[in-house]
Amino acid sequence: MKKSKDLQDPAVARARALRLLARREHGAKELQHKLAVRGIDQERAAEVVGELARSGWQSDTRYVQSLVRTRVAQGFGPLRIESELEGAGVADALIRETLAAVGADWKALAVDLHARKFGQPPQTGPEWQKQYRHLAGRGFESEQIYAALKREPPEEE
Repeated sequence: MKKSKDLQDPAVARARALRLLARREHGAKELQHKLAVRGIDQERAAEVVGELARSGWQSDTRYVQSLVRTRVAQGFGPLRIESELEGAGVADALIRETLAAVGADWKALAVDLHARKFGQPPQTGPEWQKQYRHLAGRGFESEQIYAALKREPPEEE
C-alpha cells in the first residue's frame, strides 16, 4: 500500500513528470496520460502538468514546434503531422499556426521523397496507385502528390 500512497505525493508526481520532460518535449495531455499510466491519479497529474506549464517546464508550443521539425525532416506531409498533433490533444489554432510558420515547401518535399523512394515516375496504372498511396500515407495532399508523380519542378518565387 505504501507504494500507491507515494504516487499521490505531489513531489513524486512532479519528479516523474520532469524525468519524462528531460527525455523530450511532451504535450500537456500526453504528459498527463503518461503520468496516469504510471499510477498517478488524473487530478494530481493535471495539477502537476499545469504547474509545470506555468513555470515553463512544459510547453505545448515547444512540443508542437519540435514535433513538426522532426516530422518534416522525416519526410511526412502536413496532413499526417496535423493528424498526429490532433491526436495528442493540441489546439487546432496552434497546429495551423506552427505548420504555416515552418515554411516547408510541401510540394518539393513530396517530389524529393518520391524520387528517393521510387526513382522514376509511374509507368502503369498499378504503379501510379501504389506510389499515390505511399505519398498519401505519408500525409501529403493530392496536389502535392500529383506534382511528385508528374515530377513537376518546384515553383520559383
